[in-house]
Amino acid sequence: MTATDSRPCILLIESDLTRANEIKSLLSFINYDVDIMIETSITPDDLHRDYFAMLLGQCDINIDCTDLISRFDGSDKLLPIIVYSHDEKEFLEHTSQFGSVMSNLSYPLNFEELNEIFGRVEQFRNRMSQENSQPRKARQDDSAFQHRIKGEGASVTLRKIYSNKKIPDLCGSSVAIKRVRSMVEQVAPTQANVLILGESGTGKEVVARMLHALSDRKDKPFVPVNCGAIPADLLESELFGHEKGAFTGAISARQGRFEMAQGGTLFLDEIGDMSLPMQVKLLRVLQERTFERVGSNQSLKADVRIVAATHRDLEVSITEGKFREDLFYRLNVFPIEMPSLRSHLDDVPSLLQEQIDKLENDKRGSVRLTAAATDMLCHYQWPGNIRELGNLVERLTILYPNGIVDVRDLPEKYINGAFKASEKEVIKQMFSDSANDCLADTVTTKDNQVSNEEANALWNFDPSNVKTEASGQLAADGFDL
Repeated sequence: MTATDSRPCILLIESDLTRANEIKSLLSFINYDVDIMIETSITPDDLHRDYFAMLLGQCDINIDCTDLISRFDGSDKLLPIIVYSHDEKEFLEHTSQFGSVMSNLSYPLNFEELNEIFGRVEQFRNRMSQENSQPRKARQDDSAFQHRIKGEGASVTLRKIYSNKKIPDLCGSSVAIKRVRSMVEQVAPTQANVLILGESGTGKEVVARMLHALSDRKDKPFVPVNCGAIPADLLESELFGHEKGAFTGAISARQGRFEMAQGGTLFLDEIGDMSLPMQVKLLRVLQERTFERVGSNQSLKADVRIVAATHRDLEVSITEGKFREDLFYRLNVFPIEMPSLRSHLDDVPSLLQEQIDKLENDKRGSVRLTAAATDMLCHYQWPGNIRELGNLVERLTILYPNGIVDVRDLPEKYINGAFKASEKEVIKQMFSDSANDCLADTVTTKDNQVSNEEANALWNFDPSNVKTEASGQLAADGFDL
């Protein structure tokens, strides 16, 4: 196989042959092979090569581009479609009908935009390959998959793992989420204390509710309490209750959370923020399984299962003297580590759809994301995790009620964040086979904030000075690289 044959190949549909040759020169310069087709009556069966993507430009005046796209969208031949020089209204019509339409580029094509969109095309192909790997009958039975391959919505929909809507579930099919789900199913039937660890917004309470719903205590109460949101001097009364007159303002007796959760599950969220004196009292309850209300000397039985959660590193807190080691070992019988969203970005499309479904079920509006917007969000690093994602979907629903959101409609923060996260890898790949490999390693060790201008400066890269036939043609054609 020749070097040219090993390069990814782009199928270029363009009726203007001069323009087609200009684009071919540009793509060849960035290491893509190109097949030019002027005939727009082609079908997927006419293709005898595995193309990386289709670039769809100016069609013959008598040809409807929508008809051409419809022939390829949803076919067995996986072919993401990038259109250029199409007006905005036409592009939005394409994305609302066809899930394979990725983006609408302006002409002349821009070097930076092409690299960015080709990175998203690769992720799109990987995701669709996984969906297509399902057995045919399973795909036919899966209405969510049918919606996807028919292009009904440029957003991706996945089935819920649990058909029983009463059981909460973690949304996603990545290895990290499957591992958490498996651990929950293993420990749920036991009476062991569980400690859920992970960053804020990763879904720790969802896991706690899953544990309860899958346990023998599912018919008893699930009682959550945020230990970090309640002042230290009130937390004892909140957990254990108090008698009338126990302190100023205690005008009547009150049950605590332990009593409310009797026979069920008590979820102690943000337990890493609990004060040391309160930790001592909680440890005693866990050891003796009894407690007293504030202002009472009558012992009450604590028949509850304890599930605790924190975003803090408790072992570090122990060394700093902020958390008791003996309490840690009481709670840490079965630890479950929640992955950050940036560690399983493949689940972003299904999480987006889940958040949209929630808003629709609550009659709070709806929104649809194009495939391009979805893939852009798959590159963002999500410091606020799933909570941040949910907030974004709600914001988009308010800004574009029942509309279609494309990349340009996303807040600038998400576009810039997605590009910066992938920029190092794009730069490294571009120059990995060049004579500047050593400088490529230098740039990729810099912080994620490296910009294109900074990268080009470090490499002293000026495309107009590259002495190749392709670059000479590009400079003559006036391409903006």
